[in-house]
Amino acid sequence: MDVRGLGKTVALPDGALTILEDVAFTVERGDAVAIVGASGSGKSTLLSLLAGLDTPTSGSVHLDGQSLSTLDEDGRARVRGEKVGFVFQSFQLLPTLTALENVMLPLELRGDADAQAPARRILEKVGLGARLGHYPRQLSGGEQQRVALARAFVTHPALLFADEPTGNLDTHTGQAIIDLLFALNADAGTTLVLVTHDEHLAARCRHQIRLDSGRLVE
Repeated sequence: MDVRGLGKTVALPDGALTILEDVAFTVERGDAVAIVGASGSGKSTLLSLLAGLDTPTSGSVHLDGQSLSTLDEDGRARVRGEKVGFVFQSFQLLPTLTALENVMLPLELRGDADAQAPARRILEKVGLGARLGHYPRQLSGGEQQRVALARAFVTHPALLFADEPTGNLDTHTGQAIIDLLFALNADAGTTLVLVTHDEHLAARCRHQIRLDSGRLVE
């Protein structure tokens, strides 16, 4: 992933607010990178731009040589579906689907003929083989995040974005989730980009990108 001169400005009633300014860096394939910085420094905005969930005011993001800025919304969605996985602080599981169905969903959306077998395999891998038929409300926070990890990795993404993946978990549960995230990541050879305010978590990544008021800190 190649990020060049990335900027994001939003219009407010009393003038323009610059959220990101001239951010540039490269993430090598298979790397693990933490985006760190104080609250309000632009971390989540940067993640949204990197994933093509939002469009920049200036600059560009290139994934596998493809500039996201040249694609329309459908094009960016297609790239995400083919190459990108997500893990969020709030889990983002569908409450009306079981753990198994939540993990099957991205495979079904992609049109895979058999979504159930790989979904079962990865849920067993994350320790939830006995909870396949449970709904999110029947699972603990840690178990819900395990389902979210399984859902993110089941499509074998080239790139995984994680936004404060332990933000809603207690310290012990969060540590177990992080161990699992890095184990799955190493096993899959995925490029990992995560946003965190947890310095211990950031230290486990090979590189850190530090933001301060929307600018990169060297």
